[in-house]
Amino acid sequence: MGIYFYYLAILLEFLFAIGFSILTASFIYSSLKGSPYVPTRQKEIDKILKYAKLKPGQIFYELGCGDGRVARRAAQLYKVKSSGVDVNPILVKYANFLAKFYKIKNCRFIKQDIFATNLRQADILYLFLMPKLISSLVPKMEKELKAKTVIISHGFQIVEWKNKLYKKIEGKPFWSYYYRIG
Repeated sequence: MGIYFYYLAILLEFLFAIGFSILTASFIYSSLKGSPYVPTRQKEIDKILKYAKLKPGQIFYELGCGDGRVARRAAQLYKVKSSGVDVNPILVKYANFLAKFYKIKNCRFIKQDIFATNLRQADILYLFLMPKLISSLVPKMEKELKAKTVIISHGFQIVEWKNKLYKKIEGKPFWSYYYRIG
């Protein structure tokens, strides 16, 4: 009987090592595609969303959503229609699982390159991306976002849009910057 527990322990350690390796590889992939996975604290998310003045029925996009905590919270508290986009399939599956687990109906997550995401419907766009990736997104956002769309860039300013900045919220460790199109 003892030998079976030994082999079971070896098997569990092997499965853990494989799972951990896959998760680590997915985080490296996310970083190579432009931004690492860095979760934001709930208290900080609540503060960011409060200042966005979301209204029920608005369409909220989170680009580089990771586990989808901002999009989920926006859907949950403000009854917006949230969509999260990320290249990491593991984080997208986890985000969808959490939305179902917490019974958040107006929230979905897709695995997609953010440059392939259609932004035309967005009323609010949330970004927590690296500055270089944000700068490369500016032409796409200028082309696709409608007038009065609010863009929240957490962590980094959109240097090309100094004239569109209307609010800054101090935070630790990152500030949030609010921009408006049109």
